[in-house]
Amino acid sequence: MITVYAIPNCNTVKKGLDWLKLNKIAFEFHDYKKKGITNTHLTNWCKQVGWEALINKKGTTWKLLGPEIQSTITNQKAAIALMMEKTSIIRRPLIEEDGKILILGFDESEYKNALQ
Repeated sequence: MITVYAIPNCNTVKKGLDWLKLNKIAFEFHDYKKKGITNTHLTNWCKQVGWEALINKKGTTWKLLGPEIQSTITNQKAAIALMMEKTSIIRRPLIEEDGKILILGFDESEYKNALQ
């Protein structure tokens, strides 16, 4: 079974969850706000897609950090520390199966290719 890592009140996440439900794809939902995320998970994901891909720089959380903090996020260690502290900065939804990232974000064609 796949696991969807996200926060429930995000519009992009809602689109992804609606698509999964419509296509009758079973999933487990991991709410970052309630369950957090481990350093181990983040390190594994960084190895797969790079820390830069995991940080949502288009979102409000990133923008509210301000340039003085944004400028300190220059490597994986700093990025993981930030993602653990502010989980809403992680790009979402992130869909994983058996430790492997299948999809990051929502794009219907990617969902079709990876999950059907």
